[in-house]
Amino acid sequence: MKELSIFIDESGDFGGFQKHSPYYIVTAVFHNQSNDINPELEKLNRELSNLGYKNPIIHTRPLIRREDDYSEMTPNERRAIFTKLFFFAMRCGIKYKTFLYSKKEFSDVYKLQARIAKDMSQFMKDNMGYFYSFDRVILYYDNGQHELSRILNIVLATVLPDYDTREAMQKDYRLSQVADLLCTLEQMKQNFANGIHLSNSEMLVFHNARQFKKDFLKPLKNLEF
Repeated sequence: MKELSIFIDESGDFGGFQKHSPYYIVTAVFHNQSNDINPELEKLNRELSNLGYKNPIIHTRPLIRREDDYSEMTPNERRAIFTKLFFFAMRCGIKYKTFLYSKKEFSDVYKLQARIAKDMSQFMKDNMGYFYSFDRVILYYDNGQHELSRILNIVLATVLPDYDTREAMQKDYRLSQVADLLCTLEQMKQNFANGIHLSNSEMLVFHNARQFKKDFLKPLKNLEF
């Protein structure tokens, strides 16, 4: 039986536009379960342990900003953790799709939600052959935002003949953490497109824009759906 797992993470909220929260971003990570990633999981966990990182969760935004569990870490230590998760994603044979919206383009939250639902539905219809090639599709999401959970379930119920859901806490699924990482990278890519430079926190971890694009954004293209 061919099984597809879809891991979801979001960045931002459905509130109005604010300078510190200009985007709403949803990333879907697609994993064909025929592709065994257990060896890569074991390698990642071993590498993180060798770095002295014991937390089962990697949250990339706090990591970059030196917040929470990362407050005592050096830039090189934080970059090492970020890089290990990134190369884990590159080795897993996954694909991903990001839906990114500038909130200032929407007059109210309902228009934003309608646009997300429309875009997700169209994406799935455009790739119907891919999704219908699987006998089973399972959606993994932590249900952190009720509005997004509703959109996801409406879209899948409309497009697919059947699907299952799992409440996926990030501590239990590295691919949920990969979805978080991809949200972060896509937001940084959008910042570059809008002429926004690396922040001071980002500079400490990634050194400069040229190096960041070479090390992360360029290889990321290989994972795009």
